[in-house]
Amino acid sequence: MYIEEIRRFLPHRYPFLLVDRVLECVPGETLTAIKNVSVNEPHFTGHFPEQALMPGVLIIEALAQATGLLGFRTMSEEPKDDVLYMLVGVDNVRFKRQVVPGDQLTLKVKVVRRSKIIWKFSCEASVNGELCTAADMLCAAKPKDDLPKDK
Repeated sequence: MYIEEIRRFLPHRYPFLLVDRVLECVPGETLTAIKNVSVNEPHFTGHFPEQALMPGVLIIEALAQATGLLGFRTMSEEPKDDVLYMLVGVDNVRFKRQVVPGDQLTLKVKVVRRSKIIWKFSCEASVNGELCTAADMLCAAKPKDDLPKDK
C-alpha cells in the first residue's frame, strides 16, 4: 500500500499520519509497514532538541495506526463514517532502542485474537532489524453514536 491508499484507511493527516508505506499484508494475520523518520517532523524541535529522539508515544501511535490498517484489510472494508477505530489498551510496552532522525522504522503487527469489537495485536517496531519497541495493543471499532457527546 502506498500513501494514497493508506490515507483512505486512516483518518490521520500531517503531522499525525505515521505510516508511510505498507510492505506486506496478510489479512487476518500480519502487516509490515515503514515510517521514515525525518528531522523535519515538528516534535523534534521540542523533544530533546539537543539530541533529537522520536517520542515513545509516537512509536506506539505508529504501531496503532498499523493495527488499524491490518484490521480494515482483514475485514475487507474501508472505514465507515459512523465508526471510529480506537486504541483502547496498551500492555507490556518495552523500549529497547532510541529512534532518531534518518532511521527507517519497521512496524510489524500481528493479530492475536478478535472478539466482537475488540482486537488484540502483538506489535514490534525495529530499525535495521534491531528491536526498538514491543507492545501488546487492544483496539476497538465503535459506532460514533456510542461515544460521549460534546456539551
